[in-house]
Amino acid sequence: MPMPRWLAEINKRFFNKMELRRGKRPVLTHIGRSSNKTYHTPLDAHRVENGFVFILVYGSQSDWVQNILAAGTAGLAIGKEQFDLINPRLVGKETAWGLLEGKAKPPPGFMNINEYLQMDIAE
Repeated sequence: MPMPRWLAEINKRFFNKMELRRGKRPVLTHIGRSSNKTYHTPLDAHRVENGFVFILVYGSQSDWVQNILAAGTAGLAIGKEQFDLINPRLVGKETAWGLLEGKAKPPPGFMNINEYLQMDIAE
């Protein structure tokens, strides 16, 4: 089971703001599906051929994941690099780790994360 929703809310309201101020992590920019507001979410982005994979620590029901799936696009800033991302799709554990092998450390087994978000870099 991914991390609990209550922890995601604490992270979203406190730690994400702190991480954005620090400016050290990749930042995913997405549009709210009902508010149409722009959001900036700091997270780990794992580069794969033609795109990125994101480990869904809080599951696919997280607001940022749902926003991106609804919009079909997102922006990603890693340092000074900017990427336009398209074609968001949920992929399973086997698919994700087939792409990530040697590029990322798997989450602890007790988290039992089975869904990942894969996106392509727009041409």
